[in-house]
Amino acid sequence: MLVERKKNLGLIELIAIAVGGMVGGGIFSVLGISVSMIGNLTPVAIIIGGLIAALAAYSYVQLGVYYKDEGATYSFYKKTYPKSPFSAAVIGWLVIFGYISTLALYAYTFSSYVISDSGFANNVWIRKLIAISVIGFFTFINVWSVKGMGKLEDLMVYSKLIVLVAISFFLISYGDGNFVRFSEMIVADAEKASVLNILIVASVTFVAYEGFQLVINAVNEMSNPQKNIPRAIYSSIILVILIYVIISIGALFAIPINQIIMNKEYALAAGTGKVMGKLGNDLVIIGALLATSSAISGTLFGSSRQMAVIASDSFLPFFLSKRHKNIPQNAIMTMASIASFLIVIGGLRLILEFGSITFLLVSLLMAIANYKIRKQTASSSLLTIISIVGLGIGAVLILWYEFKNNWEQMLAILFLYLILTVSAWFYSRIGNQT
Repeated sequence: MLVERKKNLGLIELIAIAVGGMVGGGIFSVLGISVSMIGNLTPVAIIIGGLIAALAAYSYVQLGVYYKDEGATYSFYKKTYPKSPFSAAVIGWLVIFGYISTLALYAYTFSSYVISDSGFANNVWIRKLIAISVIGFFTFINVWSVKGMGKLEDLMVYSKLIVLVAISFFLISYGDGNFVRFSEMIVADAEKASVLNILIVASVTFVAYEGFQLVINAVNEMSNPQKNIPRAIYSSIILVILIYVIISIGALFAIPINQIIMNKEYALAAGTGKVMGKLGNDLVIIGALLATSSAISGTLFGSSRQMAVIASDSFLPFFLSKRHKNIPQNAIMTMASIASFLIVIGGLRLILEFGSITFLLVSLLMAIANYKIRKQTASSSLLTIISIVGLGIGAVLILWYEFKNNWEQMLAILFLYLILTVSAWFYSRIGNQT
């Protein structure tokens, strides 16, 4: 009976968890930023960002199949470099905090769309209350049942994909242009845009692919991890690339670029409402709610298991490692509580940027770790080196973008890194003594 309880997640549920973690609030904000920098070349940058994500995924898949450890990023590094507990603790703290920050952002985005058409649209505290409530709801689902969470995630993820595709095709059909003219605009933008700007946008877009690694956190609850880890991760990345490209083409085809740039954070919602009226506005709201809901659930599920593993090594408070029926309830509730606290104090945009940079840097470290044990993981040396170079360039570009556009925010991010590093150092000393 114990084995059956652990193997509740099949390929469909695993793809849903990965897609749910990726297609959250990211595409709604990345679209506006991308268009403001490179215009109609946005779909190209999205594809390049997806290829960078695939490079990151290669090492995660190889390490995931080799180690089969739900601690994922943290455990991979700890096992590859067993004599460096401090490094493992730092990575553990950074990854967990990055997940918590994105969890808070997804909930805040959810609440913003819920009240966007009401008289409370500008009421900050109503928005925060709804955000905390939705986190509470998915905390209950995750604590209650793995199987229940998996089925609900299936429903939300595949529903939101249908809605988002519908929005895109409606935009294309409502647009007053044609594909020949759109192609001409792409060529014109290609002649003006610099390769550097395209690569910077691709690196920023890479953030919207964060979440595929959540599949590995479910290794103890999945059937046939040897086959399902690579199948779920690669399938989800391909699916997400397709959905992002369709959305971006639909938006560019129907919505004037100046409107997309003017409404960067809610470009799709604002533009669709003007092009399609109330129907378009309602569709975008439904799509946003489904997207953020599944991202909240998937992120809470996967990252809480990683938190429990880190705590079991005493690199986080040990009570976070406790489980009931294999569910890390303390970790789930703690992550939900910290995310709720972040919502109350605000500053989510800063924390999101921190999470974005962290995810890229940690992916680079995973590629380096995979190269170290490439013979054991049966990895291609060429592909792993390409991954290291590609992720390294991406990390440098996104750091340069942050510094160039908001150096004060960059300093704040570095300060956050300092606090988390000191905390990791303290707990690594405790972990070494146990």
